[in-house]
Amino acid sequence: MAKKFIQEKEMSFLDHVEILRWHLVRSTFAIMLLSIVAFVMKDFIFNTILFAPKDANFITYRFFCNVSKIFGTEGLCITDIPFTFQSLAMAEQFSVHIWTSITAGFIVAFPFVIWEFWRFISPGLYEKERKGAFIFIIISSFLFFIGVLFGYYLVTPLSVNFLGNYSVSNMVSRNITIGSYISLVRSSVLASGLIFELPIVMYFLTKMGLITPEFLKKYRKHALVVVLILAAIITPPDIISQIIVGIPIMFLYEVSILISTIVIKRERKKEQQNA
Repeated sequence: MAKKFIQEKEMSFLDHVEILRWHLVRSTFAIMLLSIVAFVMKDFIFNTILFAPKDANFITYRFFCNVSKIFGTEGLCITDIPFTFQSLAMAEQFSVHIWTSITAGFIVAFPFVIWEFWRFISPGLYEKERKGAFIFIIISSFLFFIGVLFGYYLVTPLSVNFLGNYSVSNMVSRNITIGSYISLVRSSVLASGLIFELPIVMYFLTKMGLITPEFLKKYRKHALVVVLILAAIITPPDIISQIIVGIPIMFLYEVSILISTIVIKRERKKEQQNA
């Protein structure tokens, strides 16, 4: 094992590029394979999953309505989302089908993609750190899927409800292109999933010595501004939606500070033991 580690460390830049290429090839193959499965499951993905937030009986809308009734009002209850779907371009529906299938393939294949990523970076880690591969994949996948669910069950319904009901005039009919709707759902889900990887990103940045807990604490207020900007990008332009999305992101930021602190303490402890 030690000999293999030395050989991997002494590889040239082109050798690393070649290894990276094959990791990317395997990841792409897995995504494409699952995308084909998703392509075949068209009815389930579109009718059951993607178009569900358009229904006023969607679980998120019912939850907010029940919460509203607890306080003696029905202000958060939704009876209808008044817009219809349309397709204006000849290839629009086919294009939407293709990109939706690829997105679904990426989401389902994410654990494998993360595993390939780990296999690429693992030669540069200590033997003890390599043994944490399983934990790393589980935590990364868990955070990503939690983010995807957050985007689907919270960000998407808020966006669909707000934008679907927004109108500048009664003279404008609400006929939304299917590409526009699916793009909103897709971006909300993927953006949320990737944002929830923040603790993992902070872990590696700390390991690389690029950030410290002190740095994260010092720029906490700046991070809050960035979080609000991110929330504004992936949510409709109303303050309530931004706050709802911003809260878990700030929580992840605080978790990142904790993770960074633990990493720094471990690194210092190793340095003391090796001294």
